[in-house]
Amino acid sequence: MSSPATPDVLLSECRGAIGILTFNRPAQRNALSPQLLESFCATLDAWTARGDVRVVIVTGAGDRAFSAGYDINAIETVGPAGASHESERRPGTPFDRALAAIRHFPYPTIAMINGHCFGGALHLALCCDLRIAADHVSMGMPPARLGVVYGAEGLVQFIQVLGSARAREMFFTGRTYRGQPLHALGIVDHWVSADQLAAQTFAMAEEISRNAPLALRGIKRIMNLVEAPALSAEVRAEAARLVAEAFASSDLKEGQAAFLEKRAPCFTGK
Repeated sequence: MSSPATPDVLLSECRGAIGILTFNRPAQRNALSPQLLESFCATLDAWTARGDVRVVIVTGAGDRAFSAGYDINAIETVGPAGASHESERRPGTPFDRALAAIRHFPYPTIAMINGHCFGGALHLALCCDLRIAADHVSMGMPPARLGVVYGAEGLVQFIQVLGSARAREMFFTGRTYRGQPLHALGIVDHWVSADQLAAQTFAMAEEISRNAPLALRGIKRIMNLVEAPALSAEVRAEAARLVAEAFASSDLKEGQAAFLEKRAPCFTGK
């Protein structure tokens, strides 16, 4: 008797000029695994080569989660060791490449946030050009609760969207935001009721897709160019050292274990 086929961790489809990417790990709250992210990059690369997908919508399977964030069981793969042990000679980790792929996709992208959105998934949503969320969602950035130092480029992107004060609060506290406090952060462009989320997201995607392709590509490219963080080599090197130090720490192992065991962590600063 043959075993059932493993379901695809990423679903992709096209509806005319609109491409839809769906994180498909509902039992794991659509956590971002290396396999999922590699498939994510490959699909975006294929759509870029084809040139007929003029808007991309990113969402999560089911109604509980857009994504709970990076798969905690594979957290080491987002650190320096994950980049250095890549079997293929490509820069960065699968997570780095996924962020770059959605940010630099030549046409506009929309995060349709249909449930919980945390950590790396929130960063990925931030790399989309627009974010439309159901009004019941919760969001947060828990790296400090896990013992992770977040990278410089990611922190710059959060500061650009939230402003420095709000970005510092979000990262320093690691708290979960819901309701009005989340609205006040300004991280989402449009809040809609859950039953209207898909309709309003697709309506915006259709509106965008009817515009001139060369204009869409050119405007997005110029916006990305002017928003690119201007970090010196010295700043990048120090940031990389701080990230690597955290990934080699006992605190990271404790944060990971505490998360999986659903208990409060006991950090030692080592």
